Amino acid sequence: MKKFIYSEMMVHVPMCTSKNPQNVLIVSDNVDQLAKEMLKYSDINTQAVECSLDAVRNLDDSSFDVVICEMSSDAALLAHINRVLKEDGQLSITHPSLDDVDANKTMMQVLGNYFKVIMPYNIGNGSTALLASKEYHPTADINLHRADMLDDNQFYNCDVHIASFAMGNYIRKEYLGIIKN
Repeated sequence: MKKFIYSEMMVHVPMCTSKNPQNVLIVSDNVDQLAKEMLKYSDINTQAVECSLDAVRNLDDSSFDVVICEMSSDAALLAHINRVLKEDGQLSITHPSLDDVDANKTMMQVLGNYFKVIMPYNIGNGSTALLASKEYHPTADINLHRADMLDDNQFYNCDVHIASFAMGNYIRKEYLGIIKN
């Protein structure tokens, strides 16, 4: 997979779903590409922490509009992410392949305790991430102006944003009642 597709999709989908993002947290052990994408937004405070529960645990409550997370999740991590997100926050998080139904259902059920919307989206090469949102729907509430004004993207645009949430019927049926859209 082209690395620019992954980093553009992990960053711009939640950033263009969020109403007015000011503070972004990146949880990654390889933050360079994601941080590079964040530079396309002016006046955004970006903080990066390593993939460890302690790093996320030590962050202040309600301090981030968007969290981009590459850490494998468990209930404790997701509870802390919920705690550090503002009341209308967005989370873009990597997860097991949608073919690993049991692991994903468990993760999505935990996310369902905190988020109104939980939707998988394509991030290139058949891989998906999850967009979890406390308030905004990623296709109904996309900030088209922000998405269209981003410069120097090689892949992401407002059409790709919306299309990335299209899933086949077998996925919809398998995750019926789990995916919240």
